This record gives sequence, C-alpha cells and structure tokens, in this order.
Amino acid sequence: MTPVVSGGALGARVEELLERRTAVSERFFTAEAEPVARLCHRMAERFARGGRLIAVGASPQARSDARHVAVEFVHPVIVGKRALPAIGLAREGGGLAAQVELIAEADDVFIAFGLEEGDSDTAAALEHAVARDCLTIAFARGAAEWTFEAPSDDPFVRQELTETLYHVLWELVHVFFEHRGLLEGRDARKVHDAGASSFLYPFLGEREHDLDAVLADVRESVVLKAEDLAALRTQTLSEGRDDLIAAAAALRERFDSGGRLLALGNGGSATDAMDAVADFREPPAAAGGDGPRWPARAALDLTEDAAILTAIANDIGTDAIFARQVIAYGRAGDVALALSTSGNSTNVIEALAEARRRGLATVAMAGYDGGRVASEGLADHVVVTRSQHIPRIQEAQASAYHVLRELVELAGG
Repeated sequence: MTPVVSGGALGARVEELLERRTAVSERFFTAEAEPVARLCHRMAERFARGGRLIAVGASPQARSDARHVAVEFVHPVIVGKRALPAIGLAREGGGLAAQVELIAEADDVFIAFGLEEGDSDTAAALEHAVARDCLTIAFARGAAEWTFEAPSDDPFVRQELTETLYHVLWELVHVFFEHRGLLEGRDARKVHDAGASSFLYPFLGEREHDLDAVLADVRESVVLKAEDLAALRTQTLSEGRDDLIAAAAALRERFDSGGRLLALGNGGSATDAMDAVADFREPPAAAGGDGPRWPARAALDLTEDAAILTAIANDIGTDAIFARQVIAYGRAGDVALALSTSGNSTNVIEALAEARRRGLATVAMAGYDGGRVASEGLADHVVVTRSQHIPRIQEAQASAYHVLRELVELAGG
C-alpha cells in the first residue's frame, strides 16, 4: 500500500513536475523549431493538392491523440482558420494496417501515435502509408519521413510535448495558405490573375519567392508558442496546486472505497477526457517497462459511446449528453472530472450539477477565467488555466490531469 505523503511533500512534487516539463519543453521546441516550420510548409502543400490528414493510434492513450488531432483540423476553434480534412483511426474499426491500406492515398499526411510503444499494427500502418506516398510523421525513430523524439523518459511529458506539437502544426500550417505561391504541386497555381497590371500587384498573381523569410517567421512562432505554454502551465499548476492536491486526496479516498472516475468534455476536451481515463485504467509502465507504474483505477469515459451521445442529443438535446450518463452510471462515492476550455459549456454544467445531486465529488479544469464553473462554484475543486487561446489551454490542462494522476498514487494510504 502506498504510504501517505504530506501536503507539503505533494506541493514540492508539483513544483518538481512543473520544472521537469519546463526544461524539457524548452529544449525540445528550440531544437525542433526549424523542422516543424518546414513540415508545416510540406503539409500545406499536401492539403492544397487535396490531401487529407490520417492519424492512427492503437493504445488508449495513442487513440486519444489520433482523435484529438483530427478534431482540431476538421473543426478549427480559431476564427478564420479553414477546416481541413482529417480522419482519426483507432482499433474500433479493426486493425490499423488494414484500415490504412483501404483509406490512404497519395498526397495524404499520415501521423502515427504510439510507435514508441512498439505496436506492430501501427508500424504496419506506417508501412502502408509510405507505400501510398503519404507524407509520414511519427514520434519515434523508424520509417517515417518526419520524426520527433521527446527528450524524456516520462510518458506523460512525452504525450504533452506531442500534443503541443500537433497543435502547433495545425496552427501554423495555415500560414502557408496565406502564401499560396509558395505551395508547389497544387492543382491550381493562381487564385487571381492580375493580367497586364500584375507588375503593380504581384501578390495578386501569388508570385512569391521568399520561402526562407516565411519559414523564419514560422520558426520564431513555434518557439514563442512554446514559451507561452510554459508560462501558462506555470500559472495553472502553481495557482491550482492546492486544488490538485485536494482533488487527488478525494479521488484516492473514493478509489480505495470502491468508487470510480467519470470524465467528460467536448471536442478536444473530449479527447483529453479519453486520455485521462486511459491513464487511470491503463497506467504507464514503470521505468524499464517492468509492469505498470501504478495500479489500474476504475474510470469511465462519458465521451466514448457515439450511439449513446447521438441518441441523447437527437431525442433530448446536446445539453443532456453527459448529465443523462451521470444519472445512469454515477453513484455516491464516485468522482466526476469535467474538462472545459471555457467553463461555460451547458452540458458540462448540467453534468456537474447532476453529479452533485447524486453525491459525487466534482473536479473541473477550465480555461479563460474559469467561466461559470469557477464563478458559481459548480465543482468542489476547480483548476483554472487563465488564457483565451484554446490549444494552449488544452496543453496546460493535459499537464494538470497528468499531475493529478500521479498525486492520486501519492496521496493515500
């Protein structure tokens, strides 16, 4: 049985985990800014030629990343960004290699999550993508054209770096759509034909040549985004430290008494709920891979079942999609974890209210100023990430629920 760790020791552990993330992130994005900028250019060329993003993940954690990157590209949360075609594939649809063999086409962009876990199905899917002339990306050494290796042996830190990286790719690939003359191989060379006046308005004919200047701007933006995240992560974990420690104690007490975690969120936050549940149900391996790092904990992902979600949304409304599941599954002695970038989503608020009525402990992670969840005290423990930039909010929240996962194992006895 894990011994009880004092609140002071838990606070020190939070600071240690924060420092680890800050150092690794700075080292990683400083080193990778140039290749990330060039990859954004290559991805933009593929999308301009009609290509799609295909993301695959076999393990529960890798599945959440495949779903997350797909929803970001298909449903952009930043006003003015165009939607880009993306597909997330996991094992619900069968073997990954078989799915990729059927779906992948030339000009697609392929991202493999979880190759560092040694999954043979993911490796075979990558081979099919290479054979189809896809642009390939992976986060471990192998056959991918573009590889990014996180300089850490902590699986949580690696996942957080990966999430930030694919958010940055999504954000900065759009820069090159503003400089379409730099995109080679696309179907239509010009959007505008300036005719005889083209010498006066060369940009109308998209006759751009200074790729290096654009790449330099994108490279600088990569570093700045990583710096913004570092500051936001520091704010989140420092201001939220006491709530994280208290939430961990409540979770551990309820787990030890037979309780369960119910996690929920919308869009990218839904995939973060997937990831949080995966980390509780299938904890990462211990150092050296000798068994799991911690015991598995009972957790339910309320975003997981598309049939239930769409049935409730169709027959009752989207505001009830989580609350109805809390009614079905929630018991006194369970814990609800709500993830929201705004703190104002009605279905999140309804779920938290239902959870309280049924005697569940409630934990919320919210962006902006915490929204109604924070201002109205709608959860027992609220961790606020003070930003209006959704990708950075989600990245800082990933650090927060990863830290929470570790604190749970240190908090009880």
